[in-house]
Amino acid sequence: MTLVQLRHFISLAQTGSFSKSAEAMHLTQPALSRSIRSIEDELGLPLFDRIGRRSELTPFGRQVLQRAQRLVDDAAELHALGQRMREGEGGAIRIGLGSGPGALLMTPLLMQVATRHPQLTLEISRGSTDRLVQALRDRQLDALVIDARSLQPATDLRTELVCEIRGSFMVRRGHPLLRKRGGVRFEMLKEYPIASTPLSDEVARRLMETYGPEAHPAACVTLRCEEIPSLVEVVRKSDAILLAVRAAAPDLVELPMVPGEITTALFGLVTLAGRSEAPAMPIVRTLVQELLKD
Repeated sequence: MTLVQLRHFISLAQTGSFSKSAEAMHLTQPALSRSIRSIEDELGLPLFDRIGRRSELTPFGRQVLQRAQRLVDDAAELHALGQRMREGEGGAIRIGLGSGPGALLMTPLLMQVATRHPQLTLEISRGSTDRLVQALRDRQLDALVIDARSLQPATDLRTELVCEIRGSFMVRRGHPLLRKRGGVRFEMLKEYPIASTPLSDEVARRLMETYGPEAHPAACVTLRCEEIPSLVEVVRKSDAILLAVRAAAPDLVELPMVPGEITTALFGLVTLAGRSEAPAMPIVRTLVQELLKD
């Protein structure tokens, strides 16, 4: 039996009249009769007793009606869910955020989905690039927003570059280094703890090109973790120095380094190549592009 036939059956159960149901369903009475007879033949028992010009449900028909109504209601809900998902307003999407994008994106992204797309289920995971990429490959995540320079090239990954954000050395207001005249040289930084998230090989190379071998993160970073907000809080309350994208801590003061140009983070949206996107991906892509700015 089909959903169409079940709808015919439900209509007849409600009206008790072949003529009224046929009119409501835009059918001829013979077509409706064939539809009902097909269900009865398939189930092997009559659904209606014909009493005069009225059709009344048999005891078996009453049991079938309850189940048929649930099936039709469930089908309607599935159809509505499919429409919402096609429009990006329903379903679920799972996003992995690297340390830099997580600091800039997590709260604004949650807020935007809560206020603009309340029917969408958004799950956010944080972690290292390697762990996030593995979760993407294991189909545990639908997309990543990470520093594209930390990503090893692979044929199964598709990367859309979103934006490039400048990095800097930052300190609290009143930090002793801010009193230095003529700018701050890298060797002056080594008198204080330097805090950073794990940095890509490309960032390390650029730091060494600018400030020399001692600027390699493995040699100079003394406070390292995946969560920028934790590092920012430490720098706010101590003389530690934060090396991060400038936008991650607008209240901190950028050190006037000599040379001045440090490096940038190149953030990208990463998905699996050749895999169908989650229906809500266009919404997330638009929000990421709106929110992830220098």
